[in-house]
Amino acid sequence: MPTTTTLFIMATETTAPFSVIATGGKQYVVRVGDVLKVELLGEYNAGDKVEFDQVLMTDDGSKAKLGTPTTGGKVTATYLGEKKGKKLTIIRYKAKSNRDRRLGHRQHYAEIKIEKI
Repeated sequence: MPTTTTLFIMATETTAPFSVIATGGKQYVVRVGDVLKVELLGEYNAGDKVEFDQVLMTDDGSKAKLGTPTTGGKVTATYLGEKKGKKLTIIRYKAKSNRDRRLGHRQHYAEIKIEKI
């Protein structure tokens, strides 16, 4: 199924404007007022404005604009701070050799709030 058909259906089913942005190797569907956890962005302080210029698609509720690969638009967000994700426990075990190892990991994220599309 072509991607453009799927995106056209999305444009007709929703009424709130949204955009698709790319950051940290991932893509996010964002609307004004959304609070997201994204990969770390660099040296920002809480309250700083962050601009995302890799906007892959925008939709205003009646018309969708697809980028090739980007639309040239910008999404503005407020940096809320660095947060930690859920704790993961990694267990390595080898049978019959009395060998096991436990590790823990908590991923660090940047929390942002979308202000303007």
